[in-house]
Amino acid sequence: MGISKVLVANRGEIAVRVIRAAADAGLTSVAIYADQDSDSLFASLADEAYALNGTTPAETYLDIAKILSIAKRSGADAIHPGYGFLAENASFAEAVLAAGVIWIGPPPAAIEALGDKVRARHIAQKVGAPLVPGTPDPVEDADAVIAFATEYGLPIAIKAAFGGGGRGLKVAREMREIPELFESATREAVTAFGRGECFVERYLDKPRHVETQCLADSHGNVVVISTRDCSLQRRHQKLVEEAPAPFLDAEQVARLYSSSKAILAEAAYVGAGTCEFLVGQDGTISFLEVNTRLQVEHPVSEQVTGLDLVREMFRIADGEPLGYGDPVVTGHSIEFRINAEDAARNFLPAPGILTRWRPPSGPGVRIDDGYLAGMSVPGSFDSLIAKIIVSGADRKQALERSRRALKELVVEGMPTVVPFHRAVLEDPAYTADDGRFGVHTRWIETEFNGNIQPYAGAATEAPEPAQRSKIVVEVNGKRLEVMVPAGLGTANGAIGAKSKKPVKRQSAAAAKNLSGTALTSPMQGTIVKVAVADGDAVQAGDLVVVLEAMKMEQPLTAHRAGTVKNLSAQVGATVTSGSTLCEIVD
Repeated sequence: MGISKVLVANRGEIAVRVIRAAADAGLTSVAIYADQDSDSLFASLADEAYALNGTTPAETYLDIAKILSIAKRSGADAIHPGYGFLAENASFAEAVLAAGVIWIGPPPAAIEALGDKVRARHIAQKVGAPLVPGTPDPVEDADAVIAFATEYGLPIAIKAAFGGGGRGLKVAREMREIPELFESATREAVTAFGRGECFVERYLDKPRHVETQCLADSHGNVVVISTRDCSLQRRHQKLVEEAPAPFLDAEQVARLYSSSKAILAEAAYVGAGTCEFLVGQDGTISFLEVNTRLQVEHPVSEQVTGLDLVREMFRIADGEPLGYGDPVVTGHSIEFRINAEDAARNFLPAPGILTRWRPPSGPGVRIDDGYLAGMSVPGSFDSLIAKIIVSGADRKQALERSRRALKELVVEGMPTVVPFHRAVLEDPAYTADDGRFGVHTRWIETEFNGNIQPYAGAATEAPEPAQRSKIVVEVNGKRLEVMVPAGLGTANGAIGAKSKKPVKRQSAAAAKNLSGTALTSPMQGTIVKVAVADGDAVQAGDLVVVLEAMKMEQPLTAHRAGTVKNLSAQVGATVTSGSTLCEIVD
């Protein structure tokens, strides 16, 4: 029984990527979309597209019952989960298989064993992979975290046991930070993954993040496709990745390959997966986790091996053997994530309208895009607009081509991380012209000084999804339900849909012109916590509210000491950039 019709249980650029691979393989693709994504690139590229009828992750891309219902209605015989959302959810994988649909991913038992980072540590220990100290099981509360930190010292990492992608990961460098960071990690994990359990481990300072892209088939074969370096991160989420990982010796590479194969073999793994490691400044390797899915940065491994990893996932899910060993790695490839974030303002998420989008081209340049010019990048989901993957015969040529590609790129309508990418390509810590690779996982926050200017262009805010109404029509005697803009077909023929026009974002300069007592929101987002009440006395730096945008939490602290007045912030409310949340008066 071969795959013929694939439902892509995701959105944005990864949905586009899988839909394109399905077309290459001669398979029919099925897209599913939230209200905000009704006019998206991925929905238009798919052979069929079905509405999820909702706006939040919980009522759309995390709703297992809705997804399986669409799979049945569409006749899809396989589901590819992409990355994020339900990609590493063993219950979803089980439900897909129970519905008689092929799951394009690892067996549920392997997802359960490796997706739970505590159990993954046990597996890594069993096969002799290198590890830093950590709690053997999830911790009950912040007091347990404090006890671990007291025994092993700071810094420590509080990590969602079922998380990934930097969500639900907090690093505590002072004891007093632990209660709030534990609460935030738990809250982020529940929002992104539906599970809030966290464990704790010793945090290696200034490590590199190195990983192996692996494939395993159902016949017991495991191969490593390539190593990657993903050390350029902010908020523990990657921004720039490259393959192969540079500046490692043969012994380190051999250890990464052998440990990865042993871990996946022990877990009876099948499909594409990534084993992640930290490499200390002294060269020490420490196992971090396994991502039981395809990763954002998979294209760099494709570029240096000639493999299409999504099509390999289709073959593996069909029961085919890999038919090859570790592929030979040729050349060098670098991926730049183009995220809607203001790099000069601590990478603040910035949803909006992509008013101009002119990607680069030419030798060695690949674009994996999720949007076209004129499309909305919504604040409900992640900030990734596209990926620019640049390849060369060696790292030097890849860097040269990268400078040219990023100079060519035109992107307008919202702040993006492009100024950071351009600056880092001139930074000796990254280019390593002297042979020393100086970046590490916290280098951006602690050492990078690219003097990036805040976004000064015309900025927009993503509009609210248009209101829609359900009407019933008959076609050839068959009753059909149709969704139309609200008010269409009413007595006066008026269309009551909300305007899809870009909403002008208040500039940073305009926000500063508000009263000096006003605490304003630096971005469009949703309030998930209010830590103060009217009349409370606060000191500068005290937590006031926590905002969430593009699946990441952003704490907002008091900008001055005083008393909280006119507090308008409420949990669940959506705020725009520059809106006043409260005043802090003398």
